[in-house]
Amino acid sequence: MPVMTDLPNHIGGEFRAPERDAWLDVIEPATGRPYARVADSGAADVDAAVHAARAAYPGWSGLSARDRARAIMRLADLLERDIEPLARAESIDTGKPIALARRVDIPRAIANFRFFAGASIHASGEFHDMPGEAINYTLRRPRGVAGLISPWNLPLYLLSWKIAPAIATGNTAVAKPSEVTPKTATMLAALASESGLPPGVLNIVHGRGPTAGAALVEHPLVPAISFTGSTRAGRWIAGRCGESLKRVSLELGGKNPNVIFADADLDQACETAVRAAFTNQGQICLCGSRVLVQCSAYEQVVERIAAGARGLVPGDPLEDETRFGALVSAEHLDKVQSAVESARRLGGQVLAGGRRAGPPNARCEGGCFYEPTVIAGLDPACEIEREEIFGPVVTVTPFDDEDHAVALANGTPYGLAAMLWTRDLSRAHRVAERIEAGIVWVNCWMLRDLRTPFGGTKDSGVGREGGLEALRFFTEPKNVCAKI
Repeated sequence: MPVMTDLPNHIGGEFRAPERDAWLDVIEPATGRPYARVADSGAADVDAAVHAARAAYPGWSGLSARDRARAIMRLADLLERDIEPLARAESIDTGKPIALARRVDIPRAIANFRFFAGASIHASGEFHDMPGEAINYTLRRPRGVAGLISPWNLPLYLLSWKIAPAIATGNTAVAKPSEVTPKTATMLAALASESGLPPGVLNIVHGRGPTAGAALVEHPLVPAISFTGSTRAGRWIAGRCGESLKRVSLELGGKNPNVIFADADLDQACETAVRAAFTNQGQICLCGSRVLVQCSAYEQVVERIAAGARGLVPGDPLEDETRFGALVSAEHLDKVQSAVESARRLGGQVLAGGRRAGPPNARCEGGCFYEPTVIAGLDPACEIEREEIFGPVVTVTPFDDEDHAVALANGTPYGLAAMLWTRDLSRAHRVAERIEAGIVWVNCWMLRDLRTPFGGTKDSGVGREGGLEALRFFTEPKNVCAKI
């Protein structure tokens, strides 16, 4: 795909400027300078996309699951062909190291399309026999136009996580990526056309949440909304969808505990704790931002995590050797800095980092760099320990026993994910069952099986995505009862 100065919408198989000809600057986080403009869409653009998706729906939903899967597999093949330009675009958009985008983000997006294409072929209905009286069978039919809203931190990966099951099950889609990181979504739209995906099956509308996002949520011809983002926005979406009885899935924030017992493999636990805290500059909802360590191992674990943080030097995201890049924006950098200053005022001890980092080279003058930060000594009930920072900041807290560990782990409004490190198999199962989280990793982190459901509890959202749960979310069950 040629380099684009403007990133327009993609509606009905065509790139279109926004109706009001309004545009937003797209800033490269590593330099602080704009590199493109993205469509600042409004309700009229969303309406055009919804009608294009609605027009494409009968033909697309009328295809066999196998024919739809073939089309989606062709798109996955093109994404694999273009891994390098996609990784570069994602690095420029987000500030993440290009090596991370190349190794994890883009391959996982490709895997999403391939998995859901295949899963849709093998999805089965249900059959219930009423002997001598009737038979019941359940059909699952696509809902229509799916509204998909994704965040800035994993722009292609999380967008594909929604698009793939939606279109694989016969829905058409209107997707609104984050206006902060729009490049890979625009590239995906171009590749969808190149793959032969019928016009209108996948529509991309750029813009801000309060305008384009709100218009998509409230559109009367969109029966299902899948959203990943902040808990604040999720509450508003839940209310609006509730009023119109739309199907809704919300994957929201996290303040995830990483529980390390003294009997754990501490080499593996500490290495993974650093990776779980600071991958993508801590800008992943599944990051282990609270490390809870059994008292007898606390000192050595904390020192090793602090040393690991000090060893991560912010670098130019476009250089292959960089392991830690830039935060996504100046505004987000200010938010992270404010949280660390608040932790200091509350008596927290900064063991590593805790300040803005200088530019790694001349190209990155004006970039949004912050040092990986480790903080000890905070009251577990304080705001810093309870609220999501979504940056390279991890807190460390000691615990006495299992009950104390579980109480600390559950001591936030969130319940998205958790980690648990121990060699005691009985303890692992016992504690994992008690932690309030949608997923608990035992002696690992970010090991994902796409067949399993994914989502959080409490303020981390409602609904589940992934595997059969995603296929069910985007389809409507219909029971047929036939008298014998």
